[in-house]
Amino acid sequence: MASDEQCRLLTAEEIPEDLLARSRNRTGFEEEYPFRPHWFRSSDGIQHYVDEGEGPVLLFVHGNPTWSFAWRRLLARLKSRFRVIAVDHLGCGFSQSPADRNLYTLDGHISRLETLVRLLDLNAVTLFAHDWGGAIGMGCAGRQSERFSRFMLMNTGAFRSQAIPFRIAVCRIPLLGRLANQGLGIFARAALSMATESGMGRAARRGFMAPWESWASRRAMQEFVLDIPLHRRHRSYSTLTEVEDSLAKFQQHPMKLIWGMRDWCFTPEEFLAGFLQRFPHADVCRIADAGHYIFEDAPEQLLAEAESFLDQVSSGPSTSD
Repeated sequence: MASDEQCRLLTAEEIPEDLLARSRNRTGFEEEYPFRPHWFRSSDGIQHYVDEGEGPVLLFVHGNPTWSFAWRRLLARLKSRFRVIAVDHLGCGFSQSPADRNLYTLDGHISRLETLVRLLDLNAVTLFAHDWGGAIGMGCAGRQSERFSRFMLMNTGAFRSQAIPFRIAVCRIPLLGRLANQGLGIFARAALSMATESGMGRAARRGFMAPWESWASRRAMQEFVLDIPLHRRHRSYSTLTEVEDSLAKFQQHPMKLIWGMRDWCFTPEEFLAGFLQRFPHADVCRIADAGHYIFEDAPEQLLAEAESFLDQVSSGPSTSD
């Protein structure tokens, strides 16, 4: 893999053929995800990102088991007025999936996102984050706070918690979890129904499942599950503590919290409440009939809330239901 000095933006001619082929194979979801691919080299591998439009920068950071496809509606709507950038984490979407399991840590994901922010020299960034994207995105913001201005977080976390659903805990069982998730893709397949309240159409299902085609391509999915830090000896506990501590830097920044209230994973009782303890003046939108994949259950409301937040001239504190 590249050294830190070799981190740079890449041209299409520099991309391995297997990644190019994967990015071109959008059978069944071509109209859902029409964005031109871009790549950069981090210290750990080649990563894909979307970069469209012009204007103020919106940075979209996904979780597990999703990829930049999850943001497709927001990207399509907002690119006419903003520069929209959506990263695929290492091992996700159209990015490489190195064999080294030690690369798939919270610190690694944060560091690689930092690399992209520096390479693109992004400033006055509005962060959009979901699921693991909260810890990764807020971790990047904490380390480069001068580059971030506003935050729109949804069904996510960025602080320590002991709350872990049984159905995810089962996926952490040695051997069984890896065989089920990395071998059969159970985690991604289950999310197609368990993470939504309204279900998905065929194109959306194909898009969400497109990257998870083999044992190697499902490596990051399983490592995300294993990387949930529940005790001090865990490899990512100190990093999550760092992210949690850095949240205090942004108490005066505009913050929008949008929550699908039927989320069984990032539950409102644990995670929305946790953010409100830290950001009591955040603008809040609770969507009663939406689940974890809020971008699937309430896309039009999510778009409206995003546009309203971005159109705000004043950054004064407000709260709404």
